Amino acid sequence: MKRVVVGLSGGVDSSVAAYLLQQQGYEVIGLFMKNWHDDSVTISNECPWLEDSNDAMLVAEKLGIPFQVVDLSKDYQERIVDYMFNEYERGRTPNPDVLCNREIKFDVFMKIALELGADYVATGHYCRRGIVQSSDGNEVYQLKAGVDNNKDQSYFLCQLSQEQLSKALFPIGELTKPEVREIAKELDLVTADKKDSQGLCFIGKVRLPEFLQQKLQPKEGVIVQVAKDNETYVREIPRFANKEEELAFYSQKYSYTINSGKTVAKHQGAHYFTKGQRKGLAVGGTQEPLFVIETDVKENVIYAGEGKQHPGLYRKVLFVSNAELHWIREDLALEQGESMEVLARIRYRQPLEKATLYQTEGGMYVEFENPQSAIQEGQFVAWHLEDELLGSGVIA
Repeated sequence: MKRVVVGLSGGVDSSVAAYLLQQQGYEVIGLFMKNWHDDSVTISNECPWLEDSNDAMLVAEKLGIPFQVVDLSKDYQERIVDYMFNEYERGRTPNPDVLCNREIKFDVFMKIALELGADYVATGHYCRRGIVQSSDGNEVYQLKAGVDNNKDQSYFLCQLSQEQLSKALFPIGELTKPEVREIAKELDLVTADKKDSQGLCFIGKVRLPEFLQQKLQPKEGVIVQVAKDNETYVREIPRFANKEEELAFYSQKYSYTINSGKTVAKHQGAHYFTKGQRKGLAVGGTQEPLFVIETDVKENVIYAGEGKQHPGLYRKVLFVSNAELHWIREDLALEQGESMEVLARIRYRQPLEKATLYQTEGGMYVEFENPQSAIQEGQFVAWHLEDELLGSGVIA
């Protein structure tokens, strides 16, 4: 009998995943990952770990499977939290959920599971794993979208490797969320009607400014409002010698100075803000809301624009350096000079958009058919062919 360790999070999805594996004849063990101790920055009653671990234990008891709590808080601090602080300090916006899956669930946690004699690790993600033959006859693992389009979570797993996928199972990937809740209700599981957790992976909802203030000190600066018709957006288009020159030009961020607009307010630290953000600017008197169009952490200035259609929010091309490029389907990775038409997204729950990948000597350009709002350095871009996620990269 094959042994599977399920990451029981105390939510309905992992609970039903454990049950389905039982039904498929696996020997199932439930482990709860304790990754966070500091409740001072967690919003009360929103996904506290103690309540979640208790619910996970009750589910394990109901299903009659062994259960234990593993404390991974040291690894989580070093690999996720410290990385987050570092990225925000540099004016970038990390995605801790993607990192959590790569570094914690399918690395640290997976190693613990394998030490327990597990053949596989399973989670409650809405995605699917496929297996195909490569051109040289080897087995290749696919990461495919979950059948529930509204809950597809393949984006969060966009950094997994072939080795990690070979030992991963996603039992609820063929189900919709309502179907999962129905199974939980039929089993009378304590998690059947539990709300989905929100916020940071394994931490829950946090007050991000307070969270960041643990390491990043408040520092007063100014908010500069840039008009839609600012001369910055009237760029002279040079004559390009080749496609790579064109892509390099359009992937460049708009450049602002404190004289690019009018100073409208003050803020407590540019490193607390991210491109596309609307809340927290506390600037009134405009017809439409102000959005962050750029942050300058060096000069501690936030540049803002009025309205969702502000030109400062949009770009069609982004760049991923070779060091930050990751192909799940290594057999499909592009060689220098090659291109590929794909569907891509730059954030979870964003509809997939038509794009073309261009591999150059230094990295890969992703050119979208339509301009994308708030392309933020540090976030992940992921690309698909139909329902299969082929790879991803950190936006430079």
